[in-house]
Amino acid sequence: MGMIVEVETVDEDGDVLVAPPNFSMVEDCIYRSSLPQPPNFPFLQTLNLRSIIYLCPEPYPEENLEFLKSQNIRLFQFGIEGKTEVSLPILRDSIMEALKVLLDVRNHPVLIHCKRGKHRTGCVVGCFRKLQNWCLSSVFEEYQRYAGAKSRTADLTFIEMFDIISLRQCLYSIIYQYQGASKKRRLMYQGEPTQKPPRLTSF
Repeated sequence: MGMIVEVETVDEDGDVLVAPPNFSMVEDCIYRSSLPQPPNFPFLQTLNLRSIIYLCPEPYPEENLEFLKSQNIRLFQFGIEGKTEVSLPILRDSIMEALKVLLDVRNHPVLIHCKRGKHRTGCVVGCFRKLQNWCLSSVFEEYQRYAGAKSRTADLTFIEMFDIISLRQCLYSIIYQYQGASKKRRLMYQGEPTQKPPRLTSF
């Protein structure tokens, strides 16, 4: 998972389908990329998306909103400033809320993106990988693969310090759901009941 791909395919009508820059599959039904442009819309249609997680504070482009409406895709926006000096509590809370959406299989297939699919998207995916019990060196390698020369030490520190235990405590009703013939273990968030959270098994 997590390989950057330059996707350009041809559909049945001979039209070229072009993926957004930095597009990749993170996990089954979870994708990442930069901000899609209109030429990318036909490719996005092939993903059968239910949701998009948008990590920028700027209004979503009108043409993108029209595309989402036409495809019945739900938009979740978390306005994280694209700066290294973002307040850590604000960043932590925004990432936490984005992960709640990401972990809910009712929102899948889902695309995560910021402007260029590097820093903010990389932080969300990095924290998700920690929840999957990836070793930190692999988490950092994946982040740096997308960030390239613009890798931010502050982002890597944030990912390293992100409290997965707090995330699990917030997601009181995470349950494992088995779907499909492979019966692959999946996570779903169903809200926050008042009862004590169940003990979670690691991936």
